[in-house]
Amino acid sequence: MTHEQLVNTAAAAALLGLIAYALLGGADFGGGVWDLFAVGPRKRAQRTAIRHAMGPVWEANHVWLIFVIVVLFTCFPRGYAPLSVALFAPFHLALLGIMLRGAAFVFRGAASDGPSPWGVVFGVASTISPVLLGVAFGVVTEGNIRIDAEGEISAMPRGHWLTAYAFACGLLALAACAYLAAVYLAVETDGDLREDFRQRAIWAGTATAGLSFIVLGLGVQQANWFVRELTNLRAWPVLSAGLLCFGLSAWAVFNRRYRLSQIFAAGEIILLLLGWGLAQHPFLIYPDVTLLAAAAPAPTIRFLLWTIPFGAALLVPSLWLLFRVFKTEKL
Repeated sequence: MTHEQLVNTAAAAALLGLIAYALLGGADFGGGVWDLFAVGPRKRAQRTAIRHAMGPVWEANHVWLIFVIVVLFTCFPRGYAPLSVALFAPFHLALLGIMLRGAAFVFRGAASDGPSPWGVVFGVASTISPVLLGVAFGVVTEGNIRIDAEGEISAMPRGHWLTAYAFACGLLALAACAYLAAVYLAVETDGDLREDFRQRAIWAGTATAGLSFIVLGLGVQQANWFVRELTNLRAWPVLSAGLLCFGLSAWAVFNRRYRLSQIFAAGEIILLLLGWGLAQHPFLIYPDVTLLAAAAPAPTIRFLLWTIPFGAALLVPSLWLLFRVFKTEKL
């Protein structure tokens, strides 16, 4: 395998980890959002369903975020360093939110389904964290992080992570997480409770569609290179398939085909993130740092890639067993 092939394989591994985190950790964030906004005569039952769905797996889902970070700083150190500086504020605030929501989820206690200070902390942190991660995505795709020949950040606008485009990306990430969670919870519940989450899926899906158009419009102005790459022949077919999955998922929700809606919602996330990866390639930080320029020596990348199958052989069956044992009952 050539050095370029090693680099692209490592980048693909990081992208797969990011997709897994979006599918699983993203739904957990969305569950926290609906916990915060639980309303109506069944709000206690809604919180119980969310706790039941998240309880066995919420901590395990963050293994994918750790995996992505490890791949980045091991295989792409010359890109990880400037990204850590440029995204210091949103990343650290998001990590603070992840820690707070985890602690709050535990401290709230298994018996506390009603309002409580820790419940509020859990919901607020679950809402803020995906917004900040979406903002980081916006900063990377906006193209305003400039790197000089020594690998140092040479130019970055003041308040670079507070632009309208970056904030819109954050809101889109939040809406997508809320949609995923509502669809997943509709599958895991029944009766009137299922109808509650179906209604929330419709709300979140509508918000996701509206915010997608806003992000696209702002992207034409503030991230033109990225929109241009998204619409080229390499990425556009994948992106179109993702949009089709979103439409089919919405159709399935409206028609109460909950298992189908879950499958199409997952397919939407997979394809849209894959389309982003194709549009971003070959850059890690546009326009100054390519994946090849940021890459570690070939032996380092090769060693990490060789460890992945061994780790997967332990992790994947363990996660499968965890989901098999705890995720088969409906409320």
